[in-house]
Parts: sequence; C-alpha cells; structure tokens
Amino acid sequence: MAATKEEILSGLADIVNEIAGIPTEDVELDKSFTDDLDVDSLSMVEVVVAAEEQFSVKIPDDDVKNLKTVGDAVDYILKAQS
Repeated sequence: MAATKEEILSGLADIVNEIAGIPTEDVELDKSFTDDLDVDSLSMVEVVVAAEEQFSVKIPDDDVKNLKTVGDAVDYILKAQS
C-alpha cells in the first residue's frame, strides 16, 4: 500500500536522523537538504538508497539532483509509488 505524505515525511525524518544525526522534528517539508539539514552529497546518496528501500521506489541518479528540499523528496516518492 502506498504511503501518505505524512508517512513519507516521517520516514524521511527517521532516515535523515539516522544518517546525518538531524533531530526528526527539524526535518520539515520546506527544509533544504544541503542548506538547512547539512546533508552532503555522500549522505544524500545514503538517504536516497534508504528511501528507495523503505518506500519501494526507484530514484534515478538524474532525479536526485532535483530533490533540493524535503518536500521535493516527499512529492517525488508520492508520485513514484503510483
């Protein structure tokens, strides 16, 4: 079953917390991965791989560069699930 926007946000928050040590409550839709959450390119790859596994989606490398904010990632995963 497809995850809701809230479930995806919560899951991403857990992933970012685990990989980058960012408190889950700081992971919000309007936050930039690099500017606000201090997720570097290597950590971003780990976030993407974990998100692909957790939400059973595929995020091609070409699309990862377009995922600037948490909201971008949530919307991408929502679309990719269907």
